Amino acid sequence: MHQCVIVSGDDALATTIIEELKRAGASVARLLDSDLAGARVKTELAKAGVAHASAVICAGVDDATNLEIALLARKANPDIRVVARLANDVLREAVAADDGLSAILGVADLAAPAVVEACLARTTHPFEAAGMQFVVFGAEAPYDAALREIYGDLAPVAIVNGEKTLSPGEVVVCPGRDMRVNAGDWTAMIGTTEEVAACGIKAPRQNRTRTRQPRLRRMIYALRTLSNDVNPAFYPVIAALGVLVIGSTTLLHFSYTHPGMSWVDAFYFTNETITTTGYGDFSFAKQPTWLRFYAAMLMLGGVTTTALLVSFVADVMLSRRFVWSSGRPRARHLRNHVIVVGLSALGIRVVTDLIAEGYDVAVIERDQGNPFLSTMTELDVPVIFGDATLRQTLEAARVETARAIAVLTRDDMVNIETGIVLREMLGSQLTTAGNSRWSEVPVVLRVYDHDLGSAVAQRFGFENVRSTVELAAPWFIGAAMGLQVLGTFSVGSRSFLVGGMHVQAGSELDGLQMFEVSTQIRVIAITRDDAPVQLHPRRDARLSAGDTVYLVGPYRELLATLRKGQPSTDAAAHPCPGEAYSIVRSNGAGA
Repeated sequence: MHQCVIVSGDDALATTIIEELKRAGASVARLLDSDLAGARVKTELAKAGVAHASAVICAGVDDATNLEIALLARKANPDIRVVARLANDVLREAVAADDGLSAILGVADLAAPAVVEACLARTTHPFEAAGMQFVVFGAEAPYDAALREIYGDLAPVAIVNGEKTLSPGEVVVCPGRDMRVNAGDWTAMIGTTEEVAACGIKAPRQNRTRTRQPRLRRMIYALRTLSNDVNPAFYPVIAALGVLVIGSTTLLHFSYTHPGMSWVDAFYFTNETITTTGYGDFSFAKQPTWLRFYAAMLMLGGVTTTALLVSFVADVMLSRRFVWSSGRPRARHLRNHVIVVGLSALGIRVVTDLIAEGYDVAVIERDQGNPFLSTMTELDVPVIFGDATLRQTLEAARVETARAIAVLTRDDMVNIETGIVLREMLGSQLTTAGNSRWSEVPVVLRVYDHDLGSAVAQRFGFENVRSTVELAAPWFIGAAMGLQVLGTFSVGSRSFLVGGMHVQAGSELDGLQMFEVSTQIRVIAITRDDAPVQLHPRRDARLSAGDTVYLVGPYRELLATLRKGQPSTDAAAHPCPGEAYSIVRSNGAGA
């Protein structure tokens, strides 16, 4: 498979895509964002060989640059496969409506399902292939036996060796059905929804009903925050104003003459004087001199206290803290909720998905100017402002009653530090059964770089570290190489991909039998226009040109199989002139 693929972008996602494409045998030209300033995009694309390239992947962090590259590449080469990264939801939906662009992807959208599954400790992953519903599910082997004896004809995807084996934690990819497992080994199996249901496993359904706080209770929570936000001088000013009104009302009632003044008139005239309204129905013109001096002092004192009172009230009413600080008292009443730290693009997608499934969510965010805060209001999600690396901020979000915590800020170091603090807090808390909550509450850390994520997971014992690069890269690579990516999931430390590919005439797969296909992948279905769907094909089944094959396995193995499914081409026919562009590794902010 000698294809020329153009990749734009400076961050770790673009670098990972390039490395994996080269590993798959493709010729790659890289466009750095610094080379695309001004009107140079068209020129740089021409230098990279866009006229003969098979695909262009726009993987930079800037939506405008990615969109420009995608449109210009399509204009220069109508047959090129275009894969563009767009973070803006509105823009992505609008551009996706254009069938000319092969794939429009958002990193947050690709990574969020894996984070949600980890938060909810789900062991099932549904997806659709060949027009049918499939489910990948994981479970511990109940006893020592062969996989066929436990799960029947379900296809094994992977096994994670348990403590009874010589290599605990090792992942065995796509083992045979006759492989024996020990009780406690983690097994991942795949089958149609009906086949899996026959084993007593059900796919997750959105059947929860989230309880929305009554309006009155939400108002009470908001009012309770006033004592924390009001300036401490507010209460003495209120007291002084009260003394002034009561004292002046009493004085006027007994001292105002020609005519006399009732209690109601005295109270009315006092407020009229303090606010300097002066309707003309009462006057100090014919009163004793001392009372007129008193009236002047009353006006000055009234104006001063009224101005202070108005300023304090305005400070509270116009402050964002008043709008959002209601999150702290509301969070005190949450139980069995999910805490999301960081309203990044990934964080907002995870919150939205959890709310859609009916789970209560509390958010911790440091930036009071975060653009996603308005969405939190619409979703009725309490937001606690503060530093998530501090115990008091996490305590305000009710860590002790949470069912899961997802740490998803854009800063890897903040996420790791927050995870360490959570480990200390949860490790000191015990459940009713006497176990540490650290072992029972999923803590999901978003780490952009895969290598850093793996090192952190091993060093600190985090079981749910998710790299957005690792989760998103297979989608970009698969779409560029002609693989129909249907889903991704994780088993142990390995990432798996579900995809479909077309067998072309003259390729290595044309005429190949199932037992000759890589042992690292699992063929779950074969379809063609003139034949019914062939589920779980037998080992002696033979592939032929025109077949669409649906496979499950590590994405590197799937790309290697994809290469065999395409006809051979001359490596020098269409060289990639931009392949010599320098490759610089850097960790971008990403999702």
